[in-house]
Amino acid sequence: MRPPAIATSASKAGAPLPSTTVPPRITRSRSAMERLPCVGGQLAAGGGPVNRQAGAASCHGEDKGMARILLIHGAYQGGWIWTRVAARLRAGGHEVLAPSLDGCGERAHAIRPGITTESQAAELAALLFAEDWREVVAVGTSTGGMVLCRLAELAADRLGRLVFADALALRDGEALPDIVSRPTAVNTDLTSGPSRADAEGRLFAELDPATRAWTLERITQHPIAPMVAPVVLPRFWGMRVPTSVIWCRRSQNPPVAHQRRLAEAMGAAWHELDTGHYPMLSEPEALARLIVAG
Repeated sequence: MRPPAIATSASKAGAPLPSTTVPPRITRSRSAMERLPCVGGQLAAGGGPVNRQAGAASCHGEDKGMARILLIHGAYQGGWIWTRVAARLRAGGHEVLAPSLDGCGERAHAIRPGITTESQAAELAALLFAEDWREVVAVGTSTGGMVLCRLAELAADRLGRLVFADALALRDGEALPDIVSRPTAVNTDLTSGPSRADAEGRLFAELDPATRAWTLERITQHPIAPMVAPVVLPRFWGMRVPTSVIWCRRSQNPPVAHQRRLAEAMGAAWHELDTGHYPMLSEPEALARLIVAG
């Protein structure tokens, strides 16, 4: 694996995804894929919808070039935030799951005490077991990186590669406030998140107006425990799993030093995107390409 200071890839949208075998039944133009809804009828563990293209290849597809990719969203989000990336990956012949984590997205109505980083990761491990997926490319962004770290402990035999896309990766016993300052957070007993004004004027200000409006219609408050409680990661930092880290240059959080800490510890490939903290919205083509390339 490449040291992060050497294996730098500065990427922009526009180049095609790496060559791969594409099942004829899902070969479509990019514009057609962008118009397709990405929510299918299957359920994740715990009853949450799985973001799956109807009619896509089976979970047990035989195509050698087809990857099985799990996309893990961050705070205030749901599986919906991956729609643009998932469409591009599926157009390349890959199988994609983008579930909404417990208490998030369209599952926000189920918010309750006891939802933690660890419980969310356990649910994803159960999902991979139910789907019988192996050699999975697991991608986490923002706080989804915390979930990804715990998932790597729980489902090590099912993961082939980890991708941290401008993501947090805490050490055992660290908590989010140790890494990221959130002075404008609005907390309740069960949730944490930005005010509407803060979300519009700061968090998503980088996005084009149409994408920002679409995003603001969908964000929800995040379960409180993942935002404040120390993580439980007794084994992750001693694991050796093929890993890549994608740093977004215009993003303030997570800090670049935090992301380099992960890259150096894991011997990860280091990539950079010239965009903000939401590359799945601002640079979906470039991000999809890096997810496939590793």
